[in-house]
Amino acid sequence: MNKLLHQLPQLLGMATSLLLLSVANVAWAAIDGISGPVFNLTAKADYISTGDGGSIYAWGYANGNGTMQYPGPTMIVNQGDTVTINLSNQLPVPVSIVLPGQQGIVASGGSAGIMTQEAPAAGTAAGTVSYTFTATQPGTYLYHSGTQPSLQVEMGLVGALIVRPSAADPLHQAYGHAATNFDHEYLFLLTEMDPAIHDQVAAKVAAGGALNVDTSAYHPVLWFMNGRNAPDTMLGANVPWLPTQPYNCLPRMHPGEKLLMRVVNAGRDLHPLHTHGNNFTLLARDGRLLESAPNAGPDLASSDFTLRAVPGQTYDAIFEWTGKNLGWDIYGHTSATQAMAPNEYAPDHGKPIPVILPNLQDVSFGAHYSGSPYLGSFGALPPGGTMINEGAGYFHMWHSHNELEIVNNDIFPGGMMTMLIIEPASVPIP
Repeated sequence: MNKLLHQLPQLLGMATSLLLLSVANVAWAAIDGISGPVFNLTAKADYISTGDGGSIYAWGYANGNGTMQYPGPTMIVNQGDTVTINLSNQLPVPVSIVLPGQQGIVASGGSAGIMTQEAPAAGTAAGTVSYTFTATQPGTYLYHSGTQPSLQVEMGLVGALIVRPSAADPLHQAYGHAATNFDHEYLFLLTEMDPAIHDQVAAKVAAGGALNVDTSAYHPVLWFMNGRNAPDTMLGANVPWLPTQPYNCLPRMHPGEKLLMRVVNAGRDLHPLHTHGNNFTLLARDGRLLESAPNAGPDLASSDFTLRAVPGQTYDAIFEWTGKNLGWDIYGHTSATQAMAPNEYAPDHGKPIPVILPNLQDVSFGAHYSGSPYLGSFGALPPGGTMINEGAGYFHMWHSHNELEIVNNDIFPGGMMTMLIIEPASVPIP
């Protein structure tokens, strides 16, 4: 494994170069989803693609009559909204939706299940089941099927719910407190899959038999961020060749900005999400601000470099980066009298890089190297070199710290992995 990690820059550069080039000019949205407060979802079956070129039979929630997607549509509402989710079913088994963290949910229609009302199996009874509640607390939440969840969550019936706060600027504040302000937000919905279970379900559905699938011998070999394995996590959202996996996961920011991480562990296993480049500050857990008293703000927030994402839990964290304490000027200023860049770390202004840069013929570089060690600067590259860093940004890998989860079917790189891009101030971020 140590040898594998040592080869990371070269391997990851080769694996992602063509993919990133193909979407270099895509406009990147912060959080893709659908706005409420009324949602019409349909449980359907389809196939998803894996980062190693495979195809897996899966179930998922669709937006109305649209295509099934994995994960389900990210539902976005405002604090205080009366939310209604109408669920229809085209699967051969009853399905449902449960919403951990929401209170006073009224379920109507369908048939009674163990945890909530269920939408009947396709072909057995017509009808829609509805779930209504008031979104009283802002934050990031999980939703998933409450019907045989050991099977149906594995098959793909999961998604995220975002409740925006009653605040002056709810698009840039997570919890209605100034200490939760942010510039950009990104979703990290973490899951895993055991293809053997999906193959069993597909075979039983095709044969028309009962879906008595044993999920106890669980052995996942695929890991996902927002429904994709690396390197597909870094493609654009809604690329046409991934019709059932519309969401990407490629966080971007400028130095000095605040990036809100909305993390959801929708799987069965622990997924420690590791942020290279700097620590994050954990603000909230399960849609509740880490505060000692109401309106105190996140005075119980903690700093860490790995988020221990527990199955079923959600987290909100702020990540910042300025290049602080690197000990050299990341913009290449040669004099302290030169104008500072936006949000530049002042104590390092004008400090030279503390190494002698090698000659070009002695440089071993990856596809993300711009030819210069300085943010926003380009330099010479060897003839025939491929560079996919259009903005001359800094790339930091964000990934599961369980190294077995950064593969696709045991092939590295892949799995639960993406890149954070620190962009120079001149590069726009939608």
